[in-house]
Amino acid sequence: MNTHLYLVALGSNQRHPVFGRPCDVLGLATELLDETLGTVLALSPIIETAPVGPSLRRYANAALVLESELAPSGLLDCLQEVEAALGRKRMGQRWRSRTLDLDIVLWSGGIVAEKDLQIPHPLFRERDFVLGPAAAIAPGWCDPVTGLTVKQLYARLTRQRPVPR
Repeated sequence: MNTHLYLVALGSNQRHPVFGRPCDVLGLATELLDETLGTVLALSPIIETAPVGPSLRRYANAALVLESELAPSGLLDCLQEVEAALGRKRMGQRWRSRTLDLDIVLWSGGIVAEKDLQIPHPLFRERDFVLGPAAAIAPGWCDPVTGLTVKQLYARLTRQRPVPR
């Protein structure tokens, strides 16, 4: 069986009634992925970030590299099952508070363009809360669309810009 490498972004900004704080939810999710979907080869530090959209709660964010035999669509299905098992409800407003959010950012196979799955993740180049943790564990991973590495994308996103006159 072929194995694939995936860069997965993790986020949580809602306390779980059993498992606790968002950072604890990310830790549990990492263990579940490692035990059931493949092998976690690298895990970034967890960072705290401001929310995107209407949510008021701060997020715990991280990234991991997962080695798995699952094809991208199969991994997406399994990631959504893990989200649901940890309390994620997929209804209502986008970008609201959530117990767990798992996104496939990149994979070793290049580009996927399906109705319910796009790899690279369409917004990852604009999100420092994805690129920062990703650059910590996979700086040399290449975006197949731009040809830039994760480290280069993060540097471009976070570089100081001159103040307009």
